[in-house]
Amino acid sequence: MRLPLLQLNRATSDRAQSPVPTLAAASLSTAALLLALAGAPLHARPHAAASVPVPMHGVIGVEQQHLTPRFWIDRLEQSSSERADRVLLDRAGIAAQNDRLQRLDGSMYDLRAIPAELDQARVRGWIQALSKRPTAERWDVDGVPVPAATLDAMVDNLALDAIPQTRPTGYGLVVRRAALRSFPTAQRMFSRRGETDIDRLQESALFPGTPVLVAHESADGNWLFVLSPRYAAWIERAHVATGSREEVFGYVDQVPYRIITGATERTVFTREEPRVSQLQLEMGVRVPLAEVAPDRPVNGQHPYSSHVLQLPVREPDGSLAFSPALLPRRADSAADYLPLTPANLIGQGFKFLGERYGWGHAYGARDCSGFVSEVYRSMGVQLPRNTSDQAVSPAFDHTRFGDAPGGAAREAAVAELQVGDLVYIPGHVMMVIGHVDGAPYVIHDTNGGNYLGADGSLVGMALNGVAVTPLLPMMFNERERYVDRVTSVVRVHGGGRE
Repeated sequence: MRLPLLQLNRATSDRAQSPVPTLAAASLSTAALLLALAGAPLHARPHAAASVPVPMHGVIGVEQQHLTPRFWIDRLEQSSSERADRVLLDRAGIAAQNDRLQRLDGSMYDLRAIPAELDQARVRGWIQALSKRPTAERWDVDGVPVPAATLDAMVDNLALDAIPQTRPTGYGLVVRRAALRSFPTAQRMFSRRGETDIDRLQESALFPGTPVLVAHESADGNWLFVLSPRYAAWIERAHVATGSREEVFGYVDQVPYRIITGATERTVFTREEPRVSQLQLEMGVRVPLAEVAPDRPVNGQHPYSSHVLQLPVREPDGSLAFSPALLPRRADSAADYLPLTPANLIGQGFKFLGERYGWGHAYGARDCSGFVSEVYRSMGVQLPRNTSDQAVSPAFDHTRFGDAPGGAAREAAVAELQVGDLVYIPGHVMMVIGHVDGAPYVIHDTNGGNYLGADGSLVGMALNGVAVTPLLPMMFNERERYVDRVTSVVRVHGGGRE
């Protein structure tokens, strides 16, 4: 999630653009020119990428046919070496890998293993690891510098001195999609005046039904510091219903359930129970089914044309209760996780195509690491939240590279990329969807995206969403390609190192 690279891409999008290609150049075959590029050594000078055609829409190397999942699935089905429906990891293998992730990856939190009492040092350590007073200047949404007094107030609201020597561990369930923040405040802050997409206090988001441990509360009482399975941060108290350990984990384990397999789905509108009306549910979210009479209305509507979900709700005193909610049968959901196959990885990724980039799950959307996490989660595979953790997690088979850019090892790894592989550069992750004439293509959620124009200058595409691009022409800066700066290639289904 932490993307200094994408800030660079956004900045370069304001530079002078290279001339619009002529109609003749725009009509050249992408496949033919990619063949020429693919035939060149990967360590060729960056300006070699300029031979890849730029269609009239301005995204290098991408034609309309590349924007459908069927194109990429068909290419797999025509391949003798990799079948589109091949199961990459079965249910038992996925369960073992998720267990390995929980045991070996320090970015994950095993909520059930945390003791029933929390000591002061542990709670303070969690908070101070995240909530660090900004040392660089910050601007608000109107472009006004954030005064020191505002930052001081944020720090004071942490209430670190109020953490008791010991406190009972609290438990809760998230009742609606909610932001996770680095400080207990909803105020947005930015690194540059006028660049208001990347809020430096936004960390992530949690979704309905996510279990949390409650470790602390803010001085104003409006925020809780919580641990979720993949993140520790501040969440507004109004979005959490607190209950007993048994209630919370009993809900998490409840069967039967539905898995959300669309990009986002919503429960139906209900005037009778507004707490479960039009709730946004993200890809991969697992929601138990409620036990209700099949011939009786649910929240004012007959349930026969819907799945009846059991959702947590917050009572006026903050306590946990449950309510049935309707998910229309037309919604994209399944009775269990999808099989982990190349075809499903492609299909699930394309369900987000065109969604606006949302730093830290802002805008009701997601960022690069959130995107790949949710694609894999729809098949039951858990990933760490941030790119920095995903790229090095011992739970997965990964090829890591040193800090020095370039090198034959990177070139060899890129040549062997398979569908579903995750390619990491500093601050960003992309998922491989296939090859055209030997050149790899990726789908990724990015707020930037650059290539070199014919004159050798950077051209910013300002993609700002989930996009399909060829990998080889993408530029990290004026002199280095993405390929030159690959830090890790992760094969999620390859197993990890104990």
